Amino acid sequence: MRRVSKLAAAVSATAVLALTATACGESSTEANQDEKKDKGVGLAFDVGGRDDHSFNESAARGADKAEKEFDVNVEMLTASNNETEADRVQRLTNLAQQGYNPVIGVGFSYGASIEKVAKEYPDTTFGLVDSVVEADNVDSMVFSEHEGSYLAGVAAALKTKTDKVGFIGGVNNALIQKFQAGFEQGVEATGGDVKVTSEYLYPNNDKGFNDPAAAKEKAKGMLDRDIDIIYTAAGQSGAGSIEAIHDHGDAWAIGVDSDQYEQPGLSEYKDVIMTSVVKNVDVAVYDLIKSVEDGDAITGVNAYTLKEDGVSLATSGGFIDDVMPKIEEAKQKIADGEVKVSETPKK
Repeated sequence: MRRVSKLAAAVSATAVLALTATACGESSTEANQDEKKDKGVGLAFDVGGRDDHSFNESAARGADKAEKEFDVNVEMLTASNNETEADRVQRLTNLAQQGYNPVIGVGFSYGASIEKVAKEYPDTTFGLVDSVVEADNVDSMVFSEHEGSYLAGVAAALKTKTDKVGFIGGVNNALIQKFQAGFEQGVEATGGDVKVTSEYLYPNNDKGFNDPAAAKEKAKGMLDRDIDIIYTAAGQSGAGSIEAIHDHGDAWAIGVDSDQYEQPGLSEYKDVIMTSVVKNVDVAVYDLIKSVEDGDAITGVNAYTLKEDGVSLATSGGFIDDVMPKIEEAKQKIADGEVKVSETPKK
């Protein structure tokens, strides 16, 4: 991708302005737009930032790969707790206005803001993770979290010693309920006597994805009730849950979004990370950046399903090797359509 130094940009702008009155007729506004072209990739993270060991980190890996492969600049910005819709609109607008293309919002909370900003910048391609915006210049990246979570439920039902497993969600909304629904269905289908306890950190506050202390306390409460496997879908908050499980010493954690066993920031806890439900956000982000680089931007609704390996169950550490035949059997039934996984919990 072409890069323009500040000095070169200034010289170019001066030259264009000098030719304004000629037959070329290019305005100073158009010249400024030319300077901004090919700025690179704009990545707007959800709360927790790229080092959340989970969802944002996965998106960052996709951008990192593209940065190396295509020699593009990547600008990364992060949402804060309790921010407003106006804050998200401003973040996306700043990226688009500066000439970043594509501009990617990582997380469902960017849905309304991308819908607004994409209309104002029709020549910019936008990416939206975990939500759908119907627009000609938006790539809506959606994942089958419920299907991957079903496999986690199968693993939990087969590995629990107390017949009690738990689910912790960061925020009680439709997206995180998909994780809960799949997990509960997988447990129920595999171990009839295994009880699932599902709880949330917050009813409706994105802080639930950036509050490890709250997740740690929630996990402690479950462990005190003899729950010996806990699946946490709460972004960076999940680190607190994993820490509590590690401190307990006789329980398992199920990670989310990234293979958390492999995350450097969680390395001291890796001996209790039984598996992780992996969402290939990195693949989706990379695919979009590559398509823009190739001059044929991906748009529309693009689903990353279990059948297409858009979601998967990590095997790092070898902790679920003994139950993999059952997990593979369940995966095949989902891929064949024999098992339909619900996106909403029963309760």
